[in-house]
Amino acid sequence: MVQSAVLGFPRIGAQRELKKVTEAYWSGKATVEELFKVGKELREKNWKLQKDAGVDIIPSNDFSFYDQVLDHSLIFNVIPERYSKYNLPAIDTLFAMGRGLQRAATETSSAVDVTALEMVKWFDSNYHYVRPTFSKNVEFKLNSTKPVDEFLEAKALGIHTRPVLVGPVSYLYLGKADKDNLELEPITLLEKLLPVYAELLAKLKEAGADTVQIDEPVLVLDLPAEVQSAYKTAYEYLASETAPKLFLTTYFGDVRPNIDSIKGLPVAGVHADFVRVPEQLDDVVAALSPSQILSVGIVNGRNIWKTNFAKAIEFVNSAVAKVGAERVIVATSSSLLHTPVTLASEKKIPAEIKDWFSFATQKLAEVVTIAKAVTDGVESVSEELAANAKSILARETSSITNDAAVRERVGKITEDQARRKSPFAARLAAQKKALGIPLFPTTTIGSFPQTKDIRIFRNKFTKGEITAEEYEKFIEKEIENVVQFQEEVGLDVLVHGEPERNDMVQYFGEKLNGFVFTTNGWVQSYGSRYVRPPIVVGDISRPGPMTVKESKFAQSITKKPMKGMLTGPVTCLRWSFPRDDISSKLQAQQLALALRDEVQDLEAAGVYVIQVDEPAIREGLPLRAGAERDDYVKWAVESFRLATSGVEDSTQIHSHFCYSDLDPNHIKALDADVVSIEFSKKDDPKYIQEFSEYPNHIGLGLFDIHSPRVPAKEEFVSRIADILKVYPQENLWVNPDCGLKTRGWAETRASLQNMVDAAKEFRAKYVGSA
Repeated sequence: MVQSAVLGFPRIGAQRELKKVTEAYWSGKATVEELFKVGKELREKNWKLQKDAGVDIIPSNDFSFYDQVLDHSLIFNVIPERYSKYNLPAIDTLFAMGRGLQRAATETSSAVDVTALEMVKWFDSNYHYVRPTFSKNVEFKLNSTKPVDEFLEAKALGIHTRPVLVGPVSYLYLGKADKDNLELEPITLLEKLLPVYAELLAKLKEAGADTVQIDEPVLVLDLPAEVQSAYKTAYEYLASETAPKLFLTTYFGDVRPNIDSIKGLPVAGVHADFVRVPEQLDDVVAALSPSQILSVGIVNGRNIWKTNFAKAIEFVNSAVAKVGAERVIVATSSSLLHTPVTLASEKKIPAEIKDWFSFATQKLAEVVTIAKAVTDGVESVSEELAANAKSILARETSSITNDAAVRERVGKITEDQARRKSPFAARLAAQKKALGIPLFPTTTIGSFPQTKDIRIFRNKFTKGEITAEEYEKFIEKEIENVVQFQEEVGLDVLVHGEPERNDMVQYFGEKLNGFVFTTNGWVQSYGSRYVRPPIVVGDISRPGPMTVKESKFAQSITKKPMKGMLTGPVTCLRWSFPRDDISSKLQAQQLALALRDEVQDLEAAGVYVIQVDEPAIREGLPLRAGAERDDYVKWAVESFRLATSGVEDSTQIHSHFCYSDLDPNHIKALDADVVSIEFSKKDDPKYIQEFSEYPNHIGLGLFDIHSPRVPAKEEFVSRIADILKVYPQENLWVNPDCGLKTRGWAETRASLQNMVDAAKEFRAKYVGSA
């Protein structure tokens, strides 16, 4: 019998229950008991949903109040002393490490002031994990039994689960040395960490767990030899009579270059992602021993399109032919964390298009159906197969997906369209003359706090409860307030604050042809930050201006330069659910042409500083070096340049990047006049060095916008001084890490004022030397 398995399920709740209670807890409006109660209710719902769908292997410990990797840092006591010294409750330590904490002293508690740990992208997804940070005196110990507790919680409901752990090699390799121990290579800590993993595994077995899913996703990366060899050390140690069976799990890519690290490991089975790389089947099978199980990741955990049952069943049958049905599991390719919870609540998507989709809940039925078809024959699920085939054919033949005019325009793209008129030095001279920007120019990344009033008015407008004229007047008033605020603080290059925008991708998708949108299609990006990715269903084009009206109005009420704010083509694509029937390159080119028109319209409207954000450009980079990566870099860079190169030299093009391990060469290739980069949580001085020879202007983000903490002026001064040790003052901009949408106004004013005051101090010091 072929079993069905799910590697993980969305923890946020169909109505964002986790976000609501977490943010209520942070603001003091919910107790810790209420927080834990909602967490328990969500876990129970998820387990019962999977059991009722007929899934054979159901995960536990896939729930987290913030991030599953951060959970492991708490479990194994990887807590830098700057957090542990406060002796906070475990849940508050978790949140302090994830988002920072600044709290005044009270009669019953001492003051707390600590920044968050670094947050980076989870491989090539838009999920962010909190990077494990290993200080010099790290002492591994079992600090929590969360995986055991949640296994027992499910067991009490009559549901036997397979607990999920991040494997020891991946956990260490994805981490970094703390600032007190920068020479440390975390993988060298493996022998100290393994006994604690073994202790946890023993407790899981005592609790009744027969198998544990051990996620080792770094097996799809280019690994150094010492990391490859660490697998043998780790799993020979962990596989013992006191441990449950171990199931090694990889996803998001090709495991073949590291296949020798898997061969001979004492594990019960191996999972691989055959949605991403179906070609690896023979090599993965060849690496298995005669008794090891093959978990076939065939239902896409990263996108929302229905699985083609005919093709999936054919693929699984080919695996069965190689190893036998008793050694095959049908599974999701990865955790379903990256997909919305359910399609059932979507009432506004056109029925024809909705029929093409499958969200997390619907994917449960898909793995069950495929497993049944392989076990009992296709006749046993004939109705499901017929309905699926009808949906697949309807999408393939739909007129919605193709626009001849868009395809024709893409076919006429030339190399010259992706080149500015002059080199940067000539552009800079023209921009200095036109814009009058001072030394150490201060700016923000785009958005300002989205208040409750803004959300209420937007909701009323969406529901038709107020007129377009009433909404426009409200938005103009908000823009006036933001512009006045920035002038009071003393910023040099302003933004309009984006009060009209719901999301930096969704907003543009709603103004472009080729997209559809969900009502409750939320996906966790990090912590309590959830997004509703648009869905690309057809060729993309711009029917008219998208941002010109607001930016033109904002520029009309100030004498300072105003930035027009756009989201770049690669980020629009990566932060949507893209089509899987045409290439990403073609979709990015379509978006680039639409944005090119918008950039030129902004310039024509008198907006001469234009920021085109591309934070996802690193996220889209193929996980391994080689021809595929080289090709991606080429078309991703060309898409950005196509969008931004149709302007005069005197118009200044900015871009922004955050929460990724960036390659300066890729950013240099974009040829933006100014780039701003998330930097506040980077501890290693080498990071500054990497950008020291960047030829254009750069702003290394000076404070963490995901934290409510307000840095003092002295912190900004110290940070800028460190940067100036390796970076020329005439090229440095001063700005936050990212947009301020999620922050409150009081902390925003305080942080920006301190930042501006620090910039003025350096301006006074260096004036005349540039």
